[in-house]
Amino acid sequence: MNERHTGSESDDVDVVRAIYSAMADADIARLFELLNAECIVDQDARLPWGGRYIGHDGFADFGLRLRRHIESTVTTSALFAADGDVIQVGRTAGRTIDTRTQFDIDEVHRWTIRDGRAVAAHFSIDTPAMLRALGARAG
Repeated sequence: MNERHTGSESDDVDVVRAIYSAMADADIARLFELLNAECIVDQDARLPWGGRYIGHDGFADFGLRLRRHIESTVTTSALFAADGDVIQVGRTAGRTIDTRTQFDIDEVHRWTIRDGRAVAAHFSIDTPAMLRALGARAG
């Protein structure tokens, strides 16, 4: 067993599934139960909400910045354990706040789970496609 890992892969996938459920329900209390107090979130810094965020306050700041720019829903097509992490593959679809431009973009999220809580998340999307949507003008 990997020394860094303290739960079963199935348990880790269940934790990530619960995180997405809490995010979809806007259940912040439940979300923070599932995130380690020192959780690190990373996303491409070219995005207006991108960068590195640390802890519960950082995760909340990430979410607020994201929502200032887009309204979106994540749809998961695959969720599985790999290399000691949990990989989520799916799409993010919605619209930009400023121009109401619609988008439907591929994304992959990589979660690191320890002791039943997320300690790290790396959110990857098709950044060029998102930047095009953000730069588009309403017609």
